[in-house]
Amino acid sequence: MIQGRYNRNFSTISHKEQEILAGSHVAVIGLGGLGGGVIEMLARTGVGTLTLVDGDVFDATNLNRQLLSREENMGVSKAREARKRILAINSTIRVNFFQAYADETNFDGMIQGADLVVDCLDTIATRFLLQEKAQRKGLPIVSGAIAGVCGQVTVIFPEDSGYELIYGEKKEAQSPGVEALTGNISYCALFVASLQASECIKVLLRRGDSLRNKLLIVDLWSNSFEIVDLV
Repeated sequence: MIQGRYNRNFSTISHKEQEILAGSHVAVIGLGGLGGGVIEMLARTGVGTLTLVDGDVFDATNLNRQLLSREENMGVSKAREARKRILAINSTIRVNFFQAYADETNFDGMIQGADLVVDCLDTIATRFLLQEKAQRKGLPIVSGAIAGVCGQVTVIFPEDSGYELIYGEKKEAQSPGVEALTGNISYCALFVASLQASECIKVLLRRGDSLRNKLLIVDLWSNSFEIVDLV
């Protein structure tokens, strides 16, 4: 342990809470614009175990917003680069990684042992599958999505209706999120990732007001922030 690593945490997080984070395990599904930011912040805050999931490799379209992408790692696995980045930040963190897309056949193994799952996905159908698997394991979800300079964040506990309250009834088709049409801007991705990381810490520490059964919607063009009650 590097002496003093968490000194700047302790005015906000107690030593006991830091120990809780060190004993926590978070699975992050999707390591693009949102996921790259989320894992960076969770690692620096001190979450002790991270499971990193993404089957994709970096390409040039990622360079405008994805924290983990660099000119020299085009074509490289996002999951492997994510692991490398986390261990460079904090070598005491236990890192599991899956260089695979989450689906019906492998989702259970990807979230096994986690205390919390972070949804950084870009298809609605996979979000519903994530919710189904997390519910069976009794795991809360912190979900984020972006489109252009707009974003949303919510927290779903196992007994909640969750995505149905946002997207309607479960759809079997792999319908893409709206970001496929609008594109994404770097500062929006990292802003929403910050909100997701914040919700993760609150859920793990059972502290503060979470966005459970609420949807935070932000539009950075107009600087509008709205919290919608989902139930």
